[in-house]
Amino acid sequence: MALDEPRDSDETFAVNGFTFLVNKDFLEKVKPIKVDFTGYGFKVDCNIQFGMGGGCSGCGSAGSCH
Repeated sequence: MALDEPRDSDETFAVNGFTFLVNKDFLEKVKPIKVDFTGYGFKVDCNIQFGMGGGCSGCGSAGSCH
């Protein structure tokens, strides 16, 4: 996850005062995506397995960031 401006190639979702942008092509590969705020940061779950050494948002976990 990172701060970004919307582009024509993005799908935009407004949820509870947050606006999330996801590249449309990437979204087709990983959907569904679930984003939760844990009090320590955001937890992202999706329908894709990331290899070792790189997880979602660069947290370094395999699979979902927890």
